[in-house]
Amino acid sequence: MSDHLAGGYDLAVFDLDGVVFLIDKPIPGAAEAVERLRADGTAVAYATNNASRRAGEVAALLTGMGVSAAPAEVLTSAGAAAALIAEHVPAGSPVLVVGAEALRGEVRDAGLTPVESAGDNPVAVVQGYGPEVGWKVLAEAALAIRAGATWYATNTDRTLPSPRGPLPGNGSLVAVIRTALDREPDVVVGKPQPALFRTAASLAGAERPLAIGDRLDTDIQGAVTAGMDSLLVLTGVSGPADLLSAPAERRPTFVAADLSGLFRPADQARVPATEVDGWHLTHDGDRATLSGSGDAVDALRLLCGVTWNGVPATAVKAGSDAATGVLRDWGL
Repeated sequence: MSDHLAGGYDLAVFDLDGVVFLIDKPIPGAAEAVERLRADGTAVAYATNNASRRAGEVAALLTGMGVSAAPAEVLTSAGAAAALIAEHVPAGSPVLVVGAEALRGEVRDAGLTPVESAGDNPVAVVQGYGPEVGWKVLAEAALAIRAGATWYATNTDRTLPSPRGPLPGNGSLVAVIRTALDREPDVVVGKPQPALFRTAASLAGAERPLAIGDRLDTDIQGAVTAGMDSLLVLTGVSGPADLLSAPAERRPTFVAADLSGLFRPADQARVPATEVDGWHLTHDGDRATLSGSGDAVDALRLLCGVTWNGVPATAVKAGSDAATGVLRDWGL
């Protein structure tokens, strides 16, 4: 077994947005990380909540960015949602689709009939992210659900990461209908539900998979629910302050600045840490002081040991200039 983190696992399940790319640009080092895993014999899969692309389109997008991927390695919430609906309704049933053409295609390929109006008497409404989703189709979906259609959401991610900052995600669009109907979706398919992770592991025949994501509330919680170890990378949505205040069901096994953390020794990424080079932590009741200097992620790993045990992140104080800078950068 290799002495680096990834060497302890036989499958790496990557989230995409915020981990491998941001919108349409690869995150530096992502392609190199994937190729190194493949060279080491570690299987790779991609599991995404984004329902705006089909598996083949995702694989082509990744390949165009220099990140090797095959359609069979890609699991999307769109495909999972369509397959789930098909298990519960007769073949050919009308399904009102709120989302991109990719979701409509998945519904069609599952043997169902995509429709756009509540007047078509859909048996289900499936809602996924689509940049062109507007009031008209949201209104039709609300009418159909009120008339008795089962409401499936591919995911409830409130935001999507982008180079300009977080943008509204499918969860924000789901909230429109939630507000109008004063109710929750009947079924949420994607992460943090464990199905995408478990399917990826099953398809790869993996006995020790590692989930890699940038969101505590979807990627990491989904991995915890699936019983998998996980790595949080700080290239997307969730940041240090989020990690310090994470509840137990959203705590990763490891944390790293980016995917290069896969190739560091596991003990240098494990969280929480009890001791790290350069940083020192003193703990007095419900307060803690960070001093010293060094890698900011190491300081984060160290602090999780006290904040996860009851010390509020806002009660952590700086005892050195370097600590002052780190806490300021984290918004604490």
